[in-house]
Amino acid sequence: MGLSVAITCFWAFWGAIETFHEGWHFASFWQNVGLSVAQYLSPMLLFLVVTVCAVAWPRIGAVLHGLLAALILWFFRGNNMTANLLLMLPLLLLGGLHWFGRPRPRRVALALIMITPLAVLIGFGMGPALRVSQRVHDGDLGLRVVSGNGVRLAWAPDGPGWPQAGTDWHSAGYACACLRDDGMSMAESPVHVWRLPSVDEVVRSMALHGENSRGVWDAERERAVYDLRPDKESPLWNVHSPVIYWWTETEASETHAYIAVYDGGVWKRDKTFSPTYLGYRCVRSMEDKAAP
Repeated sequence: MGLSVAITCFWAFWGAIETFHEGWHFASFWQNVGLSVAQYLSPMLLFLVVTVCAVAWPRIGAVLHGLLAALILWFFRGNNMTANLLLMLPLLLLGGLHWFGRPRPRRVALALIMITPLAVLIGFGMGPALRVSQRVHDGDLGLRVVSGNGVRLAWAPDGPGWPQAGTDWHSAGYACACLRDDGMSMAESPVHVWRLPSVDEVVRSMALHGENSRGVWDAERERAVYDLRPDKESPLWNVHSPVIYWWTETEASETHAYIAVYDGGVWKRDKTFSPTYLGYRCVRSMEDKAAP
């Protein structure tokens, strides 16, 4: 039972962190709750249910562990060995242990199973929930000029220069190169008015509650340092977009480029990587004569 509780607590911790880092972007409170339960809290809930069943009805619970392992195997369809090993095999092992195990006293065991993951969920979720509730969103998704920390750039408005969907590095750079002066339409070939920002420019432009975070990019150590930890806020970020990472023009190698996270992190990713949460926002220097 202890292993089952530990695994359930791990998924409670993961769900509490990820639901407010990657999720919680809808304008509707109930849509956010629905996404959190369906996508981020479902692993915890599944482990919780099968563990409770295993303690209350050991043989039924053991069979449910096997069925859940089969569901995971079907979901990943054999193309993700890591997921299979980390999820399926522990379930089968736990199912076998629950088949023979009988934790006593049963009421105490059931109480521990239900209370402990809930405490982990609340304990690790309170801070991120508070941070998300305090985000600044002015509703202006148009062209923004952001100055400070040695950088002054025009950031493209919502549209082809700032899409709310993911793409790879090559497509992002090409889209910025084809973006016309107005930032709202695309030319058939590159006009080179807009571009992807460098990792240094993104780091220096990050802000928290309207105040520049005073970020500095350390290229040698490949990390960003801030006086204030930035967040997913106006004027740079759209709090209601699923995009939480941006491509930068800065290459780490022939195959990898740097991406920037709304909370200030900088990571290297394969240039062909294109999940829905990794997008871009084009910029142009305000020193250009044609700058808006």
